[in-house]
Amino acid sequence: MASFLKDLWTRFAGSKDSSVSEAAVEAIEYKGFRIRPAPYSSKGQYQTAGIIEKETEAGLKEHRFVRAEAHPSKADAEAFAIVKAKQIIDEQGDRIFG
Repeated sequence: MASFLKDLWTRFAGSKDSSVSEAAVEAIEYKGFRIRPAPYSSKGQYQTAGIIEKETEAGLKEHRFVRAEAHPSKADAEAFAIVKAKQIIDEQGDRIFG
C-alpha cells in the first residue's frame, strides 16, 4: 500500500523515472475543457488517471484524477480516462476547480 501511494505521489508531483519513456497523449477538447489522459503502469496493468484543464481569466485551472479501474493496455486506460473525464465535467463542471 505504501509503495502504491509513493508511486502515485511521484507521478502527480512531477517526478518521473527517467528510464521510462512514454509518449504524451494529445489532449482533446470537451465543452470548453481540455482532457489529457495520464494512465500509469501499476502491478502489470494501467491505472485510469487523467488531467482536466480549463483556461480562465485567472489563468490555467487544472484538476487531476485517479480512478480504481485498471486496464491491460495503455490504450484502453487512455480511452477510459477520457470517458471518466467527460463524466466528471458533465456532473461537476467548473466546481471541480473549487
